[in-house]
Amino acid sequence: MRDVKQAVYICEDEKVLSDAMAMELSNRYEVFVSETGREAMEAARAGKVAILVMDRKLNGADGLALVEELRASGDRTPVLMISAMGAVDDRVAGLRAGGDDYLVKPFAMSEFSARVDALARRLAGDNATVLRAGPLQMDLIARRVRRAGREIELLPREFKLLEYFMRRPGILVTRKMLLEEVWNYRFHTQTNVVDVHLRNLRVKLDAPDEKRLIVNLRGEGFLLDASA
Repeated sequence: MRDVKQAVYICEDEKVLSDAMAMELSNRYEVFVSETGREAMEAARAGKVAILVMDRKLNGADGLALVEELRASGDRTPVLMISAMGAVDDRVAGLRAGGDDYLVKPFAMSEFSARVDALARRLAGDNATVLRAGPLQMDLIARRVRRAGREIELLPREFKLLEYFMRRPGILVTRKMLLEEVWNYRFHTQTNVVDVHLRNLRVKLDAPDEKRLIVNLRGEGFLLDASA
């Protein structure tokens, strides 16, 4: 059996789809399948699973409610939400519930596999002292940031903000997520603190002849584009 830290629990009640997803991952992960999600929740809390793949609509269960319950208990197991509901509001709802990524059905198995692998890499990076994303390198001990060898001086909040993005390269991040995770705000606010800090961070990250690394997704949020 593979290391339990590389176990993936798929919560999907469409057997044809769950079988295909399990087969796609089986050569790299220990895979379990649940039609209701409850077994997966218990496995996550017991530390027996590294990643959850959670459908929004399950037999007798609401995937969003399960993820919210998991986060309320303090569990940080990475969750990939999957759903046929692909509108912006639906994707944002999945992320706000505590999902780390959101994949819309129907999807290619190669993309599904890549999303799971990305969560696994991020999970492994939680214990790393040096983060890398494209041309960016962040030394968490020395508190230094470099872009293609160029050192970038950041204020403490800017450093924390960039670290949040570097642990989620290519993944949509909303203002609410940043306010809760970087500023520890737990209430609704009209503050523009996110936009101000992002503007200052971009000025430091992007030289005039360099491409913008943190990009806006209009009406959705932001992502770190670490691609070449």
